[in-house]
Amino acid sequence: MPRSLCRITDLNAAEVREIFDLCGKMKRKEIAPRPLEGKAVACIFTKASLRTRVSFEVGIFELGGLALYITDNEIKLGQRESVADAARVLSRYVGMIMIRTYAQDDVEKLAKYASVPVINGLTDLVHPCQILGDYFTVLEHLEPKERYKVAYLGDGNNVANSWLNLASLIPLDLRIGTAEDTLPDAGILERAKSNSDSKILLTTDPKEAVTDADVIYTDVWASMGQKHLAEEKEKKLKKYQVNSSLLAWADPKAIVMHCLPAERGREITDEVMDGPHSVVFDEAENRLHIQKAIMVFLSK
Repeated sequence: MPRSLCRITDLNAAEVREIFDLCGKMKRKEIAPRPLEGKAVACIFTKASLRTRVSFEVGIFELGGLALYITDNEIKLGQRESVADAARVLSRYVGMIMIRTYAQDDVEKLAKYASVPVINGLTDLVHPCQILGDYFTVLEHLEPKERYKVAYLGDGNNVANSWLNLASLIPLDLRIGTAEDTLPDAGILERAKSNSDSKILLTTDPKEAVTDADVIYTDVWASMGQKHLAEEKEKKLKKYQVNSSLLAWADPKAIVMHCLPAERGREITDEVMDGPHSVVFDEAENRLHIQKAIMVFLSK
């Protein structure tokens, strides 16, 4: 069976570090592997995308492959034909499948029935490529530390869930500041708490979350597919806005991150996003490098 990446916990801690090492070597142009030479990669998008599409298409090209952009209009996954049948058919044509969609179950089924690697480019549950790239960015910008203090502020969404998944594998002091009814996935939270090398704090107090933090991280309050809840979520989450006042509680050398796209003036202010602590656009660039590393790793 081929290896797939449906969520970060499909890897072990040693494999996560191997991917980071591979990512660094490729970014520094120390190696230029081309495992996709002569192969195509099916890139399925049922959710709109800027970073995911461009970074994967560029990465596939740089690894020697051809990216095939497939929208929901062409495939209608699970409607025109079953996910299992689509997986079997695509496996006869392509060397890898990447999918950005709503349901995590669709990704898991693709991986189950495909005979080629499947990569989760985002679902409503998790966003593994994003957080692996984000942690690589942390390693680039901060001095080595046994356990970084990461404060995530806002909705307990797929990004929060993926930080928890990472904390279940490698040591993290992860503080999630969110409202009582915008919590991350309970099962993912419990798994992270079971890692004795990590510290997990769930709090409704944003200052408690960011005190002495090395990393302050935020995301939009209403994710794609939830924009009809935007006003309701803003009422619940506005006190978690990443602004200069909140940043003052963090470590003076703290970095600020956002997975983008940002709704400036809501979850983060211009002053912070464009300020000296921000590594938001370095983080966006690293999506390309980490995804290339993941594709190389899965091609072994």
